[in-house]
Amino acid sequence: MRLSALFLLSLVCFAQRAATFESRPATALENEKIELLTLNKGGAFVSLILKDDADKMNPMWNPVALARMTNGPSRFGDSLGHFLCVDGFGPTSKEEAAAGLQGHGEAHRQPWTLIAKGREGKTQQLTFQTRLPIVQEGLTRKLELVDGEQVVYVESTLENELAFDRPINWAEHATIGYPFLAPGKTVVDASVSHCQTRPHNDTPPNRRLVSDKPFIYPQAPLKAGGMADLRQIPNPPDSMDHTGCTFDKSQRLGFVTAINLEKRLLLGYLVRREEYPWLQEWMNYPSNLALSRGLEFGTQPFDVSRRQTVEMGKMFDTPAFRWLPAKSKIGTRFLMFYTRVPAGFTQVDDVKQEGGELVITDSKSRQTVRLAASLPL
Repeated sequence: MRLSALFLLSLVCFAQRAATFESRPATALENEKIELLTLNKGGAFVSLILKDDADKMNPMWNPVALARMTNGPSRFGDSLGHFLCVDGFGPTSKEEAAAGLQGHGEAHRQPWTLIAKGREGKTQQLTFQTRLPIVQEGLTRKLELVDGEQVVYVESTLENELAFDRPINWAEHATIGYPFLAPGKTVVDASVSHCQTRPHNDTPPNRRLVSDKPFIYPQAPLKAGGMADLRQIPNPPDSMDHTGCTFDKSQRLGFVTAINLEKRLLLGYLVRREEYPWLQEWMNYPSNLALSRGLEFGTQPFDVSRRQTVEMGKMFDTPAFRWLPAKSKIGTRFLMFYTRVPAGFTQVDDVKQEGGELVITDSKSRQTVRLAASLPL
């Protein structure tokens, strides 16, 4: 009887609940380790915290809070945290714009309906659904969180309502921000191979990187000469750049991580490379410290229009878009994790899922972080 009572109490304490974030309705998914907030409009992951962190440091980008910090307006509209760009990643053509389609797709602007919530054994589940009326697609996203774990499992399905095959653009616009992202305190690692700087004409004028040049991560070519270490945030900050990299083709899974070295907190993603072959990094480093960095894994190297991705076809022998067949569905699955790291753990060289665990390795310090991760990817 005592064990049953404790189990029932755990269900009450660690269940889905209504919440708010920056005065916006949200849904909380939590267990004894972590809490994730998802916006009811747009489905963005806007807050992820460790329950035992006294500072409750949220790594997700919050442009509303940054606007308050700098006493200026927020210019990013509905964009918060980790938001979903589907179907579309980047600007639209003039014809699409005239038809009402806006940049970065419809998903992050639509209301998301919570169609199911519950528990299977130790696993909590939330399932959201929304419709993209202009492109005539349906989106379903399921979140899973297992008791005692610091991993959120995210599975999505996109359905074509039309009777013809179509090229689609899909990016998980995972974005970290200040104060988690800070000069001299934060490093970013990823299992990427071939990279390219985004083409530009010195617009905006504070571009640091050479336009349209290949490089091997993390050393990228500077306009001023020499190389920049993209793991680091420039100090002092005053630049904005984009890069596009392929996840390592020799591995089934790809990872991207960010560590706040001062707080010893690590946010990471593990993704299926065949569904998300590209990592775009948007490195927005204004001098007022309203910093943001996109760890944007998706179907294309840069946030450009659908027409441009189709014309590009491939880069580094990797497709720049994905096909959504007529009257059919395609899916994706990835996981997101948040944890402390030990002192001296300063880089991530590998992330593997094996034996019901995530194994996160820093070969420099010869240390390993292991997180329970019982559901398959």
